Amino acid sequence: MPEALRMYNVRLAASPINWINDDMTDLGDFYDVETVLSNMRDLGFAGTEMGRKYPRDPSQLRKLLNRYGLVLSGAWKTVQFSSGWNSDQDFADFQVHVQFLQRMGARYAVVCDGGGSLHWDPRGPRWRVEKFDDAAWARLAAGLNRAGAYSRRFGVEVVYHAHLGTGVETPAEIDRLMAMTDPDVVSLLGDTGHIFAGGGVPEQVFEKHLRRIHYIHLKDVRRAVLDDVRAKGTLFTDAVRQGLFTTPGDGCIDFPAVFDVLQRGGYQGWMVMEAEQDPTKAEPVAYARAAKAYLEALMDDAKV
Repeated sequence: MPEALRMYNVRLAASPINWINDDMTDLGDFYDVETVLSNMRDLGFAGTEMGRKYPRDPSQLRKLLNRYGLVLSGAWKTVQFSSGWNSDQDFADFQVHVQFLQRMGARYAVVCDGGGSLHWDPRGPRWRVEKFDDAAWARLAAGLNRAGAYSRRFGVEVVYHAHLGTGVETPAEIDRLMAMTDPDVVSLLGDTGHIFAGGGVPEQVFEKHLRRIHYIHLKDVRRAVLDDVRAKGTLFTDAVRQGLFTTPGDGCIDFPAVFDVLQRGGYQGWMVMEAEQDPTKAEPVAYARAAKAYLEALMDDAKV
């Protein structure tokens, strides 16, 4: 492990979504879990996020990850707090998720609200993202505060993932969410790719909310694809298939500026390298290897 990573308590994880997509199950479905984990180990990552093909039983998953010298850094959970859809079951499912994380020794519940989105809202199809009204915002904030308070009892932290194609994607929406939620129980996941694609400047958003950013996703954006997606109003899943996202160092995001903010703010914790890509077009190991070398060079320069 490079000296900068040891010295400043930053750990690099990889998301299995680089190999196997969770939402578009045809992308990378030919990969098996053992291949993905052996790739992560050989590349030198310290952790992995949860993936759809991973065992759900904590004892089985711990044994599997131990075999490859990896730990679980966190796991995604879609909620429906903003809409109140099936609220009792929704929160019960969230409680199960938190208890799973505790048993895995993973500290971070990566939370995103699917209400009004085109891909995570169970209430039925729609043609565009339905942005939150004041009532939906109030439900979302109350739900996240409740979820955060529950999670804290188990040593787990809610980190909210602002996400393209949902009700919280722009810098203004991130600002509103942070203002409406309790900083003691709700944190922010800093995802460079989604912030940029949502119209933000990552280093500016990081600078503004650094005290609330306790977990980071590092992905890049291909500018030409983003411009085309914006011009045509392309849906999120179609944008992914067109190559909107890539691994750090392969797109247009100013990562040196991002790492400068992190260094000055004394960030410590997980950074997860990820990019939703079609693995038949972007071979995961080659992209991950290049991205990891790029990120480690930046960390060494910035002393993150």
